[in-house]
Amino acid sequence: MSEFDYDLFVIGAGSGGVRASRIAASHGAKVAVAEEHRVGGTCVIRGCVPKKMLVYGSMFAEELSHAANFGWTIGDKSFDWRTLRDFVNGDVDRLEGLYTKTLESHSVDRFLERATITGPHGVKLASGKEITAKYILVATGSWPAMPDFPGKEHCISSNEVFHLEEQPRRLVIMGAGYIGMEFAGVFNALGSHVEVVNRSETILRGYDEGIVDRLLHIAMRRGIDFHMNSEIQSVEKAEDGSLKVDIGGPELLLADQVLIATGRKPNTAGLGLESAGVELGKWGEIAVNEYSRTSCESIYAVGDVTDRVQLTPVAIREGHAFADSVFGGNPRTVDYANIPSAVFSQPPLAGVGLTEEEARTTYGGIKVYSSDFRPMKNIFAPDAERGLYKMIVDESSGKILGIHMIGPESPEILQAAAVAVKAGLSKADFDATVALHPSMAEELVLLN
Repeated sequence: MSEFDYDLFVIGAGSGGVRASRIAASHGAKVAVAEEHRVGGTCVIRGCVPKKMLVYGSMFAEELSHAANFGWTIGDKSFDWRTLRDFVNGDVDRLEGLYTKTLESHSVDRFLERATITGPHGVKLASGKEITAKYILVATGSWPAMPDFPGKEHCISSNEVFHLEEQPRRLVIMGAGYIGMEFAGVFNALGSHVEVVNRSETILRGYDEGIVDRLLHIAMRRGIDFHMNSEIQSVEKAEDGSLKVDIGGPELLLADQVLIATGRKPNTAGLGLESAGVELGKWGEIAVNEYSRTSCESIYAVGDVTDRVQLTPVAIREGHAFADSVFGGNPRTVDYANIPSAVFSQPPLAGVGLTEEEARTTYGGIKVYSSDFRPMKNIFAPDAERGLYKMIVDESSGKILGIHMIGPESPEILQAAAVAVKAGLSKADFDATVALHPSMAEELVLLN
């Protein structure tokens, strides 16, 4: 008989926690998972999946506006926010069911309530039940960071945006990171007047400057207003329910909704980590080693709750590697080099590897190849937006250090290109590849 109730107790049933639970159970471990919200976590329930569906829904506005030039006669057009919202949330329910079935099919016990850590091997459920486990995995993800200012209770985060009763005619967004820019694109396309309040002069920090600059100009041409070097000082609710937003300027911004998108913080508050001596960083992130182990030998952590990369595919790999290492007899780590990422703005951008600025700092001698082109699908548009692809190459070896792009379907195109960057291919390898014509992707093998 084991001295513990479970071999593994997972706190958080998001992408990383579910993967770790499933793989550990497949290795023969007795596993339980606790989730205080909904099975599926941020990505499935309130993040990348429903957001991408909103992006798809909003893009019909642009496609329909171009249809006449392609010979289509479209009758009266109208949009109903509640129909899109309910369709998206219905699919979220479906995905939650699939995640739940995954746990059930692997005999993982589920506790749909909050769990806190009471010691190196102990957890306590909200119901009062205490459970012991040989190992504990923290996979609680991240939570929206909400700045403190008068009237913040009148604002929403990305958690609530999927459940709005009405589409806001006027939307103020604080923050110009990926969350802010994605929702700005969605609601702008749907016809809302969108204003973005940004603390600095830079949007989408960490992405290639040339690509980001192109997005900023396109967003402004599409009617999104930007207030740079500004931040919300206060929000006041008027008698008619509208919001008056003070950003420190001579005039107030008027809005129906204010969305705070100033980033996310690790979801560690109140978990009881201190009871097991688990070390936290400045922002509450859990410090882990290459095998996802914390400062407590029996407690591990994966995903956005740690001090590593906050991306769903990364959390899944970390959860899988943890389970293989601890229960599968196959110690392995995750390689964090050349991880591709995308922003599903309108148009979308994507990148992998070093940006031009990073490459110059690291390598010094580099070559930058680019293609500034008009995608064929935009030719009939009244304002034909241009795509931009960039390839960053080490001058001495010809090795590709990074690829960055903006334009229709950029994330879909970049995924294949990321394989080449990860494999260490050179510019000559791309040059030797015959172009697939006519396509936007062919620009990658025609760069000069």
